Amino acid sequence: MKQTYLILIAGGTASGKTTVAEKIAKDLLQNKSVCYLAMDNYYKEFKNLSDDERKKINYDHPNSYDLTLLENHLNILKNGGEIEMPIYDYTNNCRTDKTIKIAKSEVYILDGILALHVETIRNLADLKLFIKTPDDIRFIRRFERDFTERHRSQTSIIEQYLNTVRPMHIHFVEPSIDFADIIIPYLNGNDIAIDLIATKVKSWIK
Repeated sequence: MKQTYLILIAGGTASGKTTVAEKIAKDLLQNKSVCYLAMDNYYKEFKNLSDDERKKINYDHPNSYDLTLLENHLNILKNGGEIEMPIYDYTNNCRTDKTIKIAKSEVYILDGILALHVETIRNLADLKLFIKTPDDIRFIRRFERDFTERHRSQTSIIEQYLNTVRPMHIHFVEPSIDFADIIIPYLNGNDIAIDLIATKVKSWIK
C-alpha cells in the first residue's frame, strides 16, 4: 500500500487558507493524487436547534466541531480507506443531508482555523502550515464574504467578529502558529512559498 500524507493548513478567518490549499492541489492535479478537505464541514450536527439558537453558537470554539468524526475520517484516509465527508450549509447553519466521497489518495490537504490547535489531529500531519495575514485584511475579507455570499447583515457580521471571532482567534488560533513547520505571510499571494511546498509534496509522491 502506498504511503499517504496529510498537510494541515491553519490560520485566522479569511487568511487565505483555502486559496493556498487549492493552489497546492492544482499544482499536483496532474498526478491525480491529492484531495482537499475543509474542516468547516465537520461542524457538529445542529438540526435539533432552532434557527435563532444556531445563530448564537460560537463557531470559532473547538467545541463546535465534531472532532471525533474528523479524527476518525483522517485515520481512515491515512490508512488507505475512503470516507463520506459531510457538507455544511452556512446559510442554515447546519449540515446538509449530502456528503462528498473522498477517494483514496496519496496526499490530503485539510484547512481550518483550528487545524493546528487540536493535538490528536496535529499528530497525524506530515506537514503543518500557518497562513499569517494582517488582522485588518482578514476582517475586510470576512465582511465582504459574509455580506455578499452568505447574505448576512452588516450588524451581525460585526457583532460576531467582536464577540466570538476575534477573541477565539487570540485564544485558540494565534497560539497554534507555534506548531507550524512553515509560516506563510499571505496577502495577495505567496507563489514562491506555494511552489516550494508543492515541490516538497511532489518529492513525497515520487
